[in-house]
Amino acid sequence: MSSFLCAAMVLYFPLPGGLNLGNLEQIHSNGFDNEFPDQEDPHFHESEYQSLSGTSEYQNIVLLDTNRFGKVLVIDGKMQSAGKDEFIYHECLVHPVLIFCESPKSVFIMGGGEGSTAREVLKHNGVEKVVKCDIDRVIVDFCRMHLTANQEAFSDGRLHCIINDANNEKFDIIFGDLADPLDGGPCNQLYTKSFYEQVIKTKLNDSGIFVTQAGPAGVLSHKEVFSPIYNTIKQVFKYEIAYTTHVPSYADSCGWVLVTRH
Repeated sequence: MSSFLCAAMVLYFPLPGGLNLGNLEQIHSNGFDNEFPDQEDPHFHESEYQSLSGTSEYQNIVLLDTNRFGKVLVIDGKMQSAGKDEFIYHECLVHPVLIFCESPKSVFIMGGGEGSTAREVLKHNGVEKVVKCDIDRVIVDFCRMHLTANQEAFSDGRLHCIINDANNEKFDIIFGDLADPLDGGPCNQLYTKSFYEQVIKTKLNDSGIFVTQAGPAGVLSHKEVFSPIYNTIKQVFKYEIAYTTHVPSYADSCGWVLVTRH
C-alpha cells in the first residue's frame, strides 16, 4: 500500500445547491467527442499504435499503447484508465474504506470490469468473498485477457464474477466503480436517489459502507457529475464524506463519495 500512502487525497465538500441526479440532462461529458481523441485534446497521449479494439452490445472498447502512460483503456471514446497511474484511482477508491471498516469479510463491486478494483480489494487478506457484477461480459473477458496486471486477481478463488445478475446477499462493503452518469450512458439509473434507497441500502449489512467513484472533481469540472452525485447520495445516507485526488492521465482530479448507514 506504499503507493496509496504517497497519493495525496484532499477532503472535499461540494458547495450546497440544487444539483442532483433528478435531471440527468443537465450533466454533460467533457471527455472525447470522437471515438479517438484529437491530438489537441489535453487528454491525448501520443500513441505508438492502436493495439486492440472490440465492440460489445453496450460499448466500443479500445486498448492503446502510449509512450507516456502505457496501456490506456478507452471505452466509447472516453479514457477509463492508464497503466502507469491507474493505481492512484483504484487505491483511493478501495483502501480508505477497507482500512476504515472493521474486519470486512464480504465485498460487492458494481462494475469494475477491468479488474483493478478487485485486485486492490484482494490485497486485504481478511476479505473472504468478493462479488463483481458487470453488465458487459465482453469487456470483462477482454480485460481478463489483455490487462496482465489483473490476471492474478481474476484467478483468485475469492473473486466471483457475475454478469447482470446481482443476488440478494448483503455485504460489508459495496463499491461503485461504474461509468459516469452521462446522457445516454448505460449507468444513469445507478446513480439515482431511488437506486441508493431501494438497492444499495438493502444490500448493505447494518454496519456496511458504500463508496462510489464520482467522476471529475476539479475546480472547473466538479459540477458535471461530482457535485450532483454527492448532493443526491447525501439525501439517502446519514453520514457521508467526499474526497479527491489528482490523476495525471486524466489531467484532472477524480472524486469519490463514502457513506455509512449509521
